[in-house]
Amino acid sequence: MTEISRRSLVLGTLAAAGTVAAAGAAPASAASRPAAVPLVRKRLTLPSGIATGDVTSNSAVLWSRSSGPGRLIATLRTVGTDGRVLRGKGAYERVLRGGWANADTDFTAKVNAAHLPAGSRFQLTLQFEDEAGTLSEAGIGSLTTAAGASAAGRSRVRGNQVPRGQSFVWTGDTAGQGWGINEEIGGMLGYRAMHRTRPDFFIHSGDTVYADGPITAEVVEPDGRIWKNVVTEEVSKVAETLNEFRGRHRYNMMDANLRAMYAEVPVIAQWDDHETTNNWWHGETLDDPRYTVRDVDTLAARGRQAWQEYMPIADSRALRKGTGFEPARIYRKIERGPQLDVFALDMRTFKGENTPGLEPHATSILGEEQLQWLIREVTRSKATWKVISSDLPLGIIVPDGKAQESIANRDNGAPLGRELELARLLKAFKDNKVRNVVWLTADVHYCAAHHYSPERAAFKDFDPFWEFVAGPINAGSFGPNDMDLTFGPEVVFSKAGYTNQSPRTGEGQFFGHVELADDDTFTVSLRDAAENVLWRKSLSPER
Repeated sequence: MTEISRRSLVLGTLAAAGTVAAAGAAPASAASRPAAVPLVRKRLTLPSGIATGDVTSNSAVLWSRSSGPGRLIATLRTVGTDGRVLRGKGAYERVLRGGWANADTDFTAKVNAAHLPAGSRFQLTLQFEDEAGTLSEAGIGSLTTAAGASAAGRSRVRGNQVPRGQSFVWTGDTAGQGWGINEEIGGMLGYRAMHRTRPDFFIHSGDTVYADGPITAEVVEPDGRIWKNVVTEEVSKVAETLNEFRGRHRYNMMDANLRAMYAEVPVIAQWDDHETTNNWWHGETLDDPRYTVRDVDTLAARGRQAWQEYMPIADSRALRKGTGFEPARIYRKIERGPQLDVFALDMRTFKGENTPGLEPHATSILGEEQLQWLIREVTRSKATWKVISSDLPLGIIVPDGKAQESIANRDNGAPLGRELELARLLKAFKDNKVRNVVWLTADVHYCAAHHYSPERAAFKDFDPFWEFVAGPINAGSFGPNDMDLTFGPEVVFSKAGYTNQSPRTGEGQFFGHVELADDDTFTVSLRDAAENVLWRKSLSPER
C-alpha cells in the first residue's frame, strides 16, 4: 500500500467533500451559480521567537513555539566569517523535521540536530508547517558548534573556520521581585548587554522565571520613581495551574532583548526554586495564603513541565543512556571541544528539607546518583577546563526564615548536613587528581569572586578552586551575604546594588563573562548591565 501524506489526505478530503456537495445539488446555470469562496487559512506565526540550546561540537537543540498546530522544520546552512551562506563545494545544508506542536506542549516543539560539523558557523531558519503544508513566518538565527578534537580546532567546512577559543556568559534571576518588562526603558537591558559581548553560548544558572512573584502594572522604586511593567493575566498572580506556569515563560519571551539574544546565542538552562516557588523542597506543604494549591510536589511537577517545554533542552528519549538526560533528570554534561566541558547541575529535584538544625548526618542536595555521576564524568573529562554550573552557591549563607536554604549551614566547623555531599565531591576530585575545575553560580542577586583553599578551611581534604557568582539579570538586587568558612572561602571581590534595586540603570544587575583563549587561558570578568567591567581575573591551566 502506498503511504499517503497527511497533507494529501487533508486536501483529498476537501476535494471529496466538494464533489459530494456538487453531486447532491440541482444543476444551475453559469449565470446563477455563486462564485467560489476560497478557503482562507491563517498563516502560523512564531509568537515567542526561536532559541537554541546545549550546543556541542556536533549537536544542538533547536526550539520554537507556534501560534497553532504545526510541525517544526529547521534549516541549517553554513556561513563564512562575513555571515554569508556558503555555496558550492564544501558547503553544508541540512533540513530537519521536529515534533508536532499542539496544545499538549503549549505549541512548543524541538529538533535534536546531531552529526553536525565541528567548529562551524550556521545560519538557522525555523518554521512550522501546518496540516495543509503551508509554512509559517520564518525565524532566523545562528549558532556555532565548538571546535573538534583536532589540534587546529578548525571546521572541516571550507571557508567556515572557527578558532579554537570561545567565550560565554552566565547569570540568573529573570523577572523577579516584580520587576518585569519595562518598555519605557527598552525592556530587559541585561540581555542586551550580554548579547553585545558576542558570546558563543549562555548559561542561565536558574530562576529562569519567577512563578511565585506576581507582576503588577506599576511598582514604586526605592528612589520614588515609577516602574511600568507589561502585564499578562498569567503573571498577575502566583503560578498554580500548568497554564500559569507556561504563561511565565511566554511572558519572558515577549521581551525583544531576550528574543534577540536567544536567536543568536545558544542557551544552557538550569532550574532552581523560583520556577516553582521560593526555597522549595520535595514533600513541602506551603503555608502561604496566596496559594490554593499547597502541595509543593504538585506545583513542582507543573513548573517542571512548563520549564522543559520552553527551554531548549533535549528530550530524554532523544539521547543515549548515561548523558544525564534520562527520565526525571535535568543535570547533564555539554561538551565544548577539547578546551571545555560544562556540567550543569540540578540542585533542586533532590534537595532535602530546609532545617534550622546542624544535622550531623548527610542531607541531600545533589542526591547520591547525581553525586556519583558528577564524580565519574568530571574525572573522565579530557577537556582542559571543567566548568561546574551550580544553581546554588557553595559557601554563601542563604537563610530561609530560621532554616537554611543554602548548602552552607552557618557553622564554620567540620562539614555537616548538605556540606557532607560537597566534601565527598571535593575529596574525590583531589583523589582522582582532577585539575582546572571552576564553579559558576548565581541565585544571590549580587556578583562575587571566591577562592577556596584548604589552608583556610575546617575541612582540608581538597584542592584549591575558584567560584564566581553573578546575577540578577532582571530582578531586584540584594546582598552581599555572609560566608560559611567550612571550605575556606576568601571573598576576593564582591559588588551588590542596594536592597531590591530595580534594573532601571543596570548598575545592580550582574553577569559573568568568560574568554577562553587559543592557549587555554581562562579569563573571567564580572560585569553589570550598564556594560561596565567591574573585575577581571585570568587563570592559566594546570597541565
